[in-house]
Amino acid sequence: MLLGMLLFALNDAMGKWLVASYGLGQVIFIRSIAALIILAPFLWMAGRKPIVEAERPALQFARVVFSTLELFCFYYAVMYLPLADVMTYWLAAPIYVAAAAPFLLGEKVGWRRWTAIAIGFVGVIITLEPSSAMFTMPAVISIIGTAAFAFMMLSGRSLRGTPDKTLVFFQTAGAALIGLVMAPLDWTPLTSISEVLMLGLLGIVAMGAHMLVNRALKISDAATVAPLQYTLLLWAVVFGWFFFWEVPRLTMVIGASLIVGSGLFIFFREQQLKKRDKVLPAIPE
Repeated sequence: MLLGMLLFALNDAMGKWLVASYGLGQVIFIRSIAALIILAPFLWMAGRKPIVEAERPALQFARVVFSTLELFCFYYAVMYLPLADVMTYWLAAPIYVAAAAPFLLGEKVGWRRWTAIAIGFVGVIITLEPSSAMFTMPAVISIIGTAAFAFMMLSGRSLRGTPDKTLVFFQTAGAALIGLVMAPLDWTPLTSISEVLMLGLLGIVAMGAHMLVNRALKISDAATVAPLQYTLLLWAVVFGWFFFWEVPRLTMVIGASLIVGSGLFIFFREQQLKKRDKVLPAIPE
């Protein structure tokens, strides 16, 4: 999950830069085609069975809808809002996951982890200082996108029997299809091979991030790994300075301390409970 968040942060920074110069549908279409090209050899080696015989087709389709909606909402939002504002919404996804996991996945989330997640969200607000632009239509799109992201994560956890490559293929193919439909509406001519390569690199980075997150959700419960998305803030500082010359504010340092602290508490609390359950009956948190 930590490595996946690093790649997602890089993808976010690249995406914001690219949608400023190219059409939304164009960026997503080329991004998705590049990811499918890289994924193709792995799918070829695995054969057709993981694709045509994937478990729970209805849930697979729902996950594609969630992932495609989340993707378009994110890139639409960063066209009009500061990246920090958009990330505020997206970093609320672990709260949605934690709230829904007990009902949809049967996972237990005690009051200690609920408290830690709430503190982490307060840290996000302090760090990013959302602007008045939060109440515009792009902000509403952001809320829809982050909710779709949370449900995509939950559905991925439910599809634990599906290979990672299959999950990534379905969501990438779905994005490519919708991107193909939208691309002619706002296509910007590409004048050099470097432009094509940059758009393609966006897809490769995103594919790697999704595969890592899918794996994380399969080997641990959603309420434990989802809060680790808060490490996006660390990479937001690094990439913000490197690409956009943004200098961290004092509020970012304070908020990041709360966020990192809550994430570490959740991680170590989960490890403590696992060790306890090995020698004692289940004890409520």
